[in-house]
Amino acid sequence: MATLVILRHGESVANRDNIFTGWSDVPLTAKGRQQARAAGELVAQTGLKFGALHTSMLQRAIVTSNIVLDCLDQLAIPEYKSWRLNERHYGALRGKNKAKVRAEVGDQQLMTWRRSFKTVPPLLKEVHQDRRYDRYSPHLEPLGESLEMAYHRLIPYWTNQVAPRLLDGQNQLIVAHGSTLRALIKYLDRVPDADIAKVEVANGEPIRYDFDDRLRVLQKTVL
Repeated sequence: MATLVILRHGESVANRDNIFTGWSDVPLTAKGRQQARAAGELVAQTGLKFGALHTSMLQRAIVTSNIVLDCLDQLAIPEYKSWRLNERHYGALRGKNKAKVRAEVGDQQLMTWRRSFKTVPPLLKEVHQDRRYDRYSPHLEPLGESLEMAYHRLIPYWTNQVAPRLLDGQNQLIVAHGSTLRALIKYLDRVPDADIAKVEVANGEPIRYDFDDRLRVLQKTVL
């Protein structure tokens, strides 16, 4: 048996300002740091010892991770950063205020772009890729992604990096983003495509999964 805890980063400045973010690298707010510490204290109450932490390559998740590990007194554990855990890329919506987009296109179109599994948002015409991704590919950053596309880049990381450690009996901690965690929940909970729109992941709210020795979910708990 092993345990997985997943956590969405604390409030970012884009969350605060109601902005589409995606792969844009925005910092936490003071509230976001407080949420990260509160989440860390909740996880600490479980007494879990983790074999590794997995996070994205975006600072709002990385800083949340470090605050949580500090609360756990587990800063020394291995920490892995992967673009596969980055937030879903919102394409040409990136940087736009959600309320203004709603006023332009209506509630239904906005919710379809935000919550459906297969719908791709309006694409960027080009991407000026951040050099942190150049080691993987000069064209790694997408022009935009559906949740389905984010799902398909996330699951290989689960299969190759997280699941084997859980099967070895090592508890794992993932600190990532709303959409990529929704994608992981879809996989773990076997959520149908049509129902994923109903899945919400709140900032700073740890979710615990306890597995048997074949990685079947025994219990899911929101801490």
